[in-house]
Amino acid sequence: MPAHPVIQFNRWYAAARRAHEAQADGMALATAGRAGRPAVRYVLLKGADESGFTFYTNLGSPKARALTANPRAALAFYWHKAGRQVRITGRIRPVSGTEADAYWVTRPRQSQLGGWASAQSRPIASRARLVARAARLAFKFRGRPVPRPANWSGFRLIPATIEFWTRGLFRLHDRILWQRTRRGWRATRLQP
Repeated sequence: MPAHPVIQFNRWYAAARRAHEAQADGMALATAGRAGRPAVRYVLLKGADESGFTFYTNLGSPKARALTANPRAALAFYWHKAGRQVRITGRIRPVSGTEADAYWVTRPRQSQLGGWASAQSRPIASRARLVARAARLAFKFRGRPVPRPANWSGFRLIPATIEFWTRGLFRLHDRILWQRTRRGWRATRLQP
């Protein structure tokens, strides 16, 4: 067993990518805003290391507003082919502008334009308006890099718990819960 649960996570994540799991980097993100109303949606993992699990979004989105009001969240990954699930809980911190800029330049140009075009989760009269807005932005930025919009950045979930679940026969699943303590990480086997 590794000394740090993120080492195990990255092993499982790499195996899921090698196995061509559908959307291996897709993770369910659960939030609750100031009023305590839960919400869950899928986002894409963009980094996992000892500092946490990173993803990016429009800062005006409901998820970003909930994370700002209540900086705690949960993540869940499920890789069907391997019969593996990882659940993570922890605190949320915004990434630095430098980190967001570094990730932004790796995005495909069309995704960058989409980041500018979409006022995420806000009503729009038609899809045609969104496509037209993206086309206007493509014209505006033609021949030069697309800068990161001020309302687009990322968050990092700093884990307090990470649970690894492996499907077992007859519901005899294997579960290991890692909990962060003042002395480091502690692993406990759980019953299914």
